[in-house]
Amino acid sequence: MSAEATNPEAHPEARPELRRRGRSRLDLRRLGRAALLGPTSRDRLPDAIGHVAEAHRAHHPDADMSILRRAYLLAESSHRGQMRKSGEPYITHPLAVTLILAELGAETTTLTASLLHDTVEDTDVTLDQVRAEFGDEVRFIVDGVTKVEKIDYGAAAEPETFRKMLVATGNDVRVMSIKLADRLHNMRTLGVMRPEKQARIAKVTRDVLIPLAERLGVQALKTELEDLVFAILHPEEYESTRALIAAHAGESDPLPGIADSVRTVLREAGIAAEVQVRPRHFVSVHRISRTRGELRGSDFGRILILVGENADCYAVLGELHTCFTPVVSEFKDFIASPKFNLYQSLHTAVATPEGYVAEVIVRTRQMHRVAEAGVVALGNPYATATPDATADPDEERVDPTRPGWLSRLLDWQQSAPDPDTFWTVLRAELAQDREITVFRADGGTLGLPAGASCIDAAYAQHGEAAHGCIGARVNGRLTSLSSPLSDGDTVQLLLAQDASSGPAAEWLDHARTPAARIAISSWLDAHPDRAMATTTAARAPLSVVGARGGGANAVADLPDATVRLAGCCTPVPPDAVAGFLVRGGAVTVHRVQCAAVAQMRAVGRTSVAVHWRATADCRVTLLAESFGRPHLLADLTEAIAREGVEVVSATVEPPVEGRVRHTYTLQLPDAAGLPALMRAMRDVPGVYDVSRA
Repeated sequence: MSAEATNPEAHPEARPELRRRGRSRLDLRRLGRAALLGPTSRDRLPDAIGHVAEAHRAHHPDADMSILRRAYLLAESSHRGQMRKSGEPYITHPLAVTLILAELGAETTTLTASLLHDTVEDTDVTLDQVRAEFGDEVRFIVDGVTKVEKIDYGAAAEPETFRKMLVATGNDVRVMSIKLADRLHNMRTLGVMRPEKQARIAKVTRDVLIPLAERLGVQALKTELEDLVFAILHPEEYESTRALIAAHAGESDPLPGIADSVRTVLREAGIAAEVQVRPRHFVSVHRISRTRGELRGSDFGRILILVGENADCYAVLGELHTCFTPVVSEFKDFIASPKFNLYQSLHTAVATPEGYVAEVIVRTRQMHRVAEAGVVALGNPYATATPDATADPDEERVDPTRPGWLSRLLDWQQSAPDPDTFWTVLRAELAQDREITVFRADGGTLGLPAGASCIDAAYAQHGEAAHGCIGARVNGRLTSLSSPLSDGDTVQLLLAQDASSGPAAEWLDHARTPAARIAISSWLDAHPDRAMATTTAARAPLSVVGARGGGANAVADLPDATVRLAGCCTPVPPDAVAGFLVRGGAVTVHRVQCAAVAQMRAVGRTSVAVHWRATADCRVTLLAESFGRPHLLADLTEAIAREGVEVVSATVEPPVEGRVRHTYTLQLPDAAGLPALMRAMRDVPGVYDVSRA
């Protein structure tokens, strides 16, 4: 089933006026009649399932077909006498769903469960019977699909419906694969329902099931569902797009000629490759027509190049960019950086001498299989798990193919306070079409949606403990929590030791993940007074001046001169210092490394020799930079007092992006205690840097 080529013309049941090109579709009515004839002889498969077996053997030549035969016979006998609304025998539905999955390359266990997916719900067959006949794996999948089918799909129940669906399907992605194939067949035969019901089902399919198909990487299902939904919800735009494609069909198509040129280039380069022209599906044509305006012949499809090895992909890319004019802005490398849904390919575009621009996709055959079928192409994703005979089959499984978004959905759906909130954040989460990976300071990784901030990373790593996050280091540099993260960043999150710390209301402006937004909103709702306190307006700088002035402890070799320590570098013993005579006969003392020393000499200031007194006390100005939090000034002052240091003056600047700068002028009884004082100030929760002015 082709991702790019699939379009509503492939679904005569959905739109009778349309006909499929190429391989003829199966006649479901004929399959129904074959099903009613009952089982055939034991030495061959029933005719009705022969098409499924043929598609299955194409992907799995050594598969045991006897299991499918037994599953079909049980399904056929159980559903005998039941009819669909379209008039076909009901058995045609599980057959069609199973055929969809077989064409995608699903393994035998998934196909067996697909044949039986409605038996427990609609017939007298029990889960115990399924386990006895087909084993625990098939029973587990059928049970998951049954739980989904039992959900009320009424319009008012949609939010809770999909919460339950995620829980039911999250433990095994094969359950979700069957559900998607089930919805695809139902969408193909939706024409027998009332228009308002068609629209409701199409909207749910658009909002949740299509994004789920994208997340699972099942592009073949996703694109066909998109076109079917497009035809129902936007009939006028669909008809105009159909007319546009029909008009193009009567024109000369430049893509086959470009494909021939590409074949020649690759053949001369000695690269074995298969070159295809892949027509765009309806929604894709509609999208590019809105962005590009009038379409040219090369816009109605793309060139697909299939090779054997990863290295061949880059060899093909080099030949294309050498022999054609590349459109640099269109190049994307999804092999080195795969998309979140397992997708890998090289994307580029080249211009021909005739002025056409052709989009080109380069991938290996294995990449192509995964691009079309996603997780379905991976077979049984749990086959490598260590078997445990004592394990409860209903317990949650660790899915090795989906370590990111699916586990996050299962986690935050438990925290959603109500179905409406769940529905809103689910749609927002599924709307994210790209994922990034960031590295934690301890060596672990976090999977986050593109555009996520340090706030999202904090809640992904620490859960509710992230309420006390006061800052972050990204790639070793301090940054605000609102800073967005990029793929490959290393993030170290700084947590306050104060258990009463909480998030600020403005965090919601920078949180992208549902887990972060739900946790922040819940905390703010539970602490309305604290929430108000975090949104107060910025104040003017706060200054505190001590009662005692304190004198300088530097001596100048100039009788009766007033000596001042420079505020730009605040020298203290035993710093090497230099003095300069300034207006009024005063001598200013700088550290010799201070930039002002060179300036003084450049303007011809008189140099005066200075030295330190024998006394050890000194005055120094320190800058403390911190993340804003309640009681921070009090805690810093207390830390200074514990070191036996007197505060001469203090200035606190207004917060900027949650960060605060404190300037302290301090009188130390002994200059040797300065390093210990600075360490004590850095140890105050929230303070990330202390330096001399």
